[in-house]
Amino acid sequence: MEEGFRRKTPEEILKSISELKRGRLKIYIGPFSGSGKTYHMLREGNSLRQKGIDVVICAVSTMQRKETIEQIGCLERVPSIHWQHGGVEKKDLNLEMLLERNPEVVLVDGLAHRNRVGAQFKTRLQDIQHLLKAGISVITTINVYELVGYHELAQKLTGIKVEETVPAETLDLADEIRLIDVTPESILTRLSEGALETAQASLSKRNNLGKLRELALRLVAEDVNESLEKHREELGLNGPSGAAERILVSTQYHWNGSIYIRRGQQIARRLNGEMLVVTFVNPQKQLTREQTAFKRSMVKMTEKIEDADFIELPFTSRRTIPRQLVDYAIKNKVTRIVLGHSKQTPWQEWIRGSIANSLMKLVSNMDLFFIADTAEAKGERILPTSIRQQHDTNPYRRLSETEVKEQISRIKRGTFKVYIGAAPGVGKTYTMLREGNVLLRKGIQVVIGLLETHGRQETLEQIEDLHTIPRKAADYRGTRLEEMDVDEIIRHNPEVVLVDELAHTNIPGSRNKKRYEDILEILDAGISVISTMNVQHLESLNDSVEQLTGVRVRETVPDNILRLADEVQLIDVAPNALQQRLREGKIYAANKVDQALNHFFKTGNLIALRELALRELADDVDERLEAWERGGSLRGPWRRQEVIFVCVTLSARAESLIRRGFRIAHRLKARWYVHFVALQSAFTEEEQKRIHDLEQLTQRFGGQFELQYVRRPREVAQKLLEKANLYASTQMIVGQTKQNVWQRMLAGSTVKSILKYGRHMDVLVVSGFSQKER
Repeated sequence: MEEGFRRKTPEEILKSISELKRGRLKIYIGPFSGSGKTYHMLREGNSLRQKGIDVVICAVSTMQRKETIEQIGCLERVPSIHWQHGGVEKKDLNLEMLLERNPEVVLVDGLAHRNRVGAQFKTRLQDIQHLLKAGISVITTINVYELVGYHELAQKLTGIKVEETVPAETLDLADEIRLIDVTPESILTRLSEGALETAQASLSKRNNLGKLRELALRLVAEDVNESLEKHREELGLNGPSGAAERILVSTQYHWNGSIYIRRGQQIARRLNGEMLVVTFVNPQKQLTREQTAFKRSMVKMTEKIEDADFIELPFTSRRTIPRQLVDYAIKNKVTRIVLGHSKQTPWQEWIRGSIANSLMKLVSNMDLFFIADTAEAKGERILPTSIRQQHDTNPYRRLSETEVKEQISRIKRGTFKVYIGAAPGVGKTYTMLREGNVLLRKGIQVVIGLLETHGRQETLEQIEDLHTIPRKAADYRGTRLEEMDVDEIIRHNPEVVLVDELAHTNIPGSRNKKRYEDILEILDAGISVISTMNVQHLESLNDSVEQLTGVRVRETVPDNILRLADEVQLIDVAPNALQQRLREGKIYAANKVDQALNHFFKTGNLIALRELALRELADDVDERLEAWERGGSLRGPWRRQEVIFVCVTLSARAESLIRRGFRIAHRLKARWYVHFVALQSAFTEEEQKRIHDLEQLTQRFGGQFELQYVRRPREVAQKLLEKANLYASTQMIVGQTKQNVWQRMLAGSTVKSILKYGRHMDVLVVSGFSQKER
């Protein structure tokens, strides 16, 4: 009988009824104290109260912060139980009074709090679980370093010591988790102004704040990934989602097995992915003494790697290995298979079969990474933390006139801050306006340069006393349109200007094509800018977003614009909360709600975009840590000096390969090149335009584009390898191709030739992914 038609047991019925009566748990998690968790919790409490929900607060710690105290508003306070510990005042929940009052929701701070001796329960977590069982919902707060496991890592990275913790599995109890992100710069500013105090000296250092911030971002990203995979399984979708990396290292009990694992570890760390190690053994044959020693060494190495697993798979024939490997990879949602180059001769491949060639036929939604034969022989060199740092930094060297002008320009330039979110409606504009008003009250001259409220009442209310610079009107095809008036903003010369929608495309005929170009002009005029954007508008993520959502985003922002920002801050909202806001008409008009829920705002899309935003910002934080401090990166330094060589054609996937090349080069701090080898013939006007577009895209990402000609298709691989060798390339990136037998016989396979003659470098064969395939 189908599972859905089976009659439930009495125990299952009782459990379902119990779950219905149980209260909901929401956790606000922050990187450190002072990030704004209590502020946002109280603001949500007031929002629920306005909707008619019975909300009370108990054991809430405002730390006498004015902004936080203001958020209490009319919320009813249930008295907490006060006691002293080591001269510090503590607050316990008054469980008896709360149960008697029986509200719908309780707001309470400090999930990791330990109760006084003699209390009904030892910890606040147990108090909260008791309230949940009684049908009372709870909204609470915690810092990332108060989770067991993370507290040890936080102490190792920053020196911060924590006495009160909760198990990391506590987050699994929550119905909703929301990250409150804040930049180190904001915290340091508040500390200097006296608006914030910290008992931990470690929390007054920018690098430490950055490390804790990255920990929080990655923690929530992992939690979101689990929910995304669960959602995809419920929909019957197989394979990786594309939001997170999972690396599978395929190796054997051989002397180079440890090399492959170490290389796989480097890749996994740099891409912030999990790692699996698999080896194939013939159950009919006993391992030799040498193989047993290699196995012991490889298993021990894998055990030392965080988020890594080792498994043996039995096989009976070499020809079955590729299918087994692909099946295992699909089952475990692998995004990249790492293996060594083949060392077989053409005759051996013909007789025994080629694992690499078979894999390329079988995989369509994961990449293949072939490790260079000479990866270990060349040794490992510590890479400078930033390409900029490779320049001469001798303090006694006299600067050139050009360098002096550049330094002066940098000093005069305004500060740039960007609020980034996973989707429309998360609250980016709201937060930007709120910050604008906070700055205005401090005596800083702030104006609105361009605001898109989309009719959202909550956002409109945040304008308050902020002055708006009128827009400039222009006629376009008989329609009167308005754009931001850059000249008027510069003439007005405020200290700070608020500008919405960084990725916006200006109307044709405007001085600048894109709004981010307007913002660069304003920054160069010495005016600081606070702006907003969604993660799907980041240019290098264009393919990932289409893969995740099926939507091709047309308006994009070059990655270097986001790197120019002095601060990038995430506004995080859980998908179900965002969908609820949509239903309440707080994002789009009522007549657009159903369409949005069935398209871009589908649960799977929102989960995936949220994870993408969390991971992208975590990478951004890590890049900044590397720039501040050589050993500051949580991912560790990349241990080889890399040169990336991307091979493209005029196919529709060329842009995707260029974006992939940029993202890899950026993560590895590498120089990179894009190369197109064409058959020697005249190009049509359309082909010339396409080549120009590919060159422009490469240059926008900071790469170098080159075009060469050959007379015959079989010469393409040779020409690519010659050029790659000229640049001392360490990694070549090529796209999977689908050729029939006749095409392979006539033209040969460029990818196979590269794998055959390019064994001295890493080769990444990028998935021939299409949305329909996954």
